[in-house]
Amino acid sequence: MRVREVRVEELPLLQEIERAAGRCFDEVGMGEIAADEPFSVEELAPFVRAGLALVAVDGADRPVAYLVAERIDGALHVEQVSVHPAHARRGVGRGLLEHLAALAVAEGVPALTLTTFAEVPWNAPYYARCGFRPVPEDALGPGLRAVRAREAAHGLDRWPRLVMRREL
Repeated sequence: MRVREVRVEELPLLQEIERAAGRCFDEVGMGEIAADEPFSVEELAPFVRAGLALVAVDGADRPVAYLVAERIDGALHVEQVSVHPAHARRGVGRGLLEHLAALAVAEGVPALTLTTFAEVPWNAPYYARCGFRPVPEDALGPGLRAVRAREAAHGLDRWPRLVMRREL
């Protein structure tokens, strides 16, 4: 698997990957999440400009998974990571996370953070296997509190959510 930065013209492909990956939420009774639209091209573009939009590509250099991140509270925050189901369970998502971790270490950033569903098998339990640990609500910085507030306003708190952090 090769990881590289996203090209602007590939942003619609990221949306396709997100839609395909999101369908898995139907299997766990979270149809609203499965039907949720991905970030728009306009919303994805700032991640590209910041150099924090990564893709895992197949042998034809076509994206099969992506990760977008931003700098929040002194860490690199994984805003979204999605793997097309045809390429799932092969370490592709972990490869994207490891690539981001290497970028963070090179920049002197001490940690990765993310928010996730606590009870979905390919969410919090998966991230725990990748070295992430839950962060108590009272330990969140202002940036992560703002992320959680946006998620709650979007209706994501209908299911248990948590913030996780991986020290680097």
